[in-house]
Amino acid sequence: MTIDTLAQEIGRIAQNDGDYQTAIPQLLMARRSGRTEPLACIYALGLAVVAQGGKQVTQADQVLTYGPGESLLATVDLPVVSQVIQADMARPFLGMLLTLDARALVQLAADMELPPLPREQVARGMSLGPLEEPLLDAVIRLVRLLQEPQHIARLAPLIQQEIMVRLLTGPHGPYLRQLIAAGTPSHQVAQAIAWLKTHFSHDVLMDELAERAHMSPSTFRAHFRHLTGMSPLQYQKQLRLQEARQLMLTQALDASSTAARVGYESVSQFNREYSRHFGAPPQRDIKRMRELPGGGVLQALG
Repeated sequence: MTIDTLAQEIGRIAQNDGDYQTAIPQLLMARRSGRTEPLACIYALGLAVVAQGGKQVTQADQVLTYGPGESLLATVDLPVVSQVIQADMARPFLGMLLTLDARALVQLAADMELPPLPREQVARGMSLGPLEEPLLDAVIRLVRLLQEPQHIARLAPLIQQEIMVRLLTGPHGPYLRQLIAAGTPSHQVAQAIAWLKTHFSHDVLMDELAERAHMSPSTFRAHFRHLTGMSPLQYQKQLRLQEARQLMLTQALDASSTAARVGYESVSQFNREYSRHFGAPPQRDIKRMRELPGGGVLQALG
């Protein structure tokens, strides 16, 4: 099977521009008939695949461009700017995102005989690699399973497990294993990030985060920046702003209520930082987001 096969299968479901939540909760699909504006969003732990067209993802000072036959793996939740850069009516952008279960990955890695990580292995929050044939075959089978809804409950977990095995042993493997291997600096930072995700609306002392990661504050900040491309405070701010945008989109909250919900004491400060990050004040940005294909809610596929 080829990448064109995957494009055909995605196109069968995504027949119009938009984002598509499927009967497999972890699997999302997208179609775009033209280039898109840069969209600030958060990539969670997962595998993104372009079946047709081209995509560009910017994370801090790292710019990754990929197209058919390539895959992008996010190993921690990362604020990024995503943009479809190659698409037209004749050959629209077709892509998919499969979110991964961190606990299942840890269990699989523990049960497998994996080679030790290279000493010079550099931690990355995102990695770009070829979509090798065995992994492509498993991804196509997962998408095709949507045509057999009666078998999804039993077969989807098996195919998803195969995909995780392929990721652990393929080109993405060293970066993924570094994030789930207990005791590595990347794993310790990832645990701190997971905690921060659920406490971002509170004022958090960075020394407290460093203590949770069992590191000195200076070591923690260095590893955090290396993995995410930003400081812990910048990361917390972006989490707050992304959550604010989602709240206003999905719950129709006003800026004042939203600011308080995500941890801002000053509405004017919230408006300033929101405008700086998203390029428009909250009300104007939310109106623009609602006009996007899919209503802007499933942001990760851009």
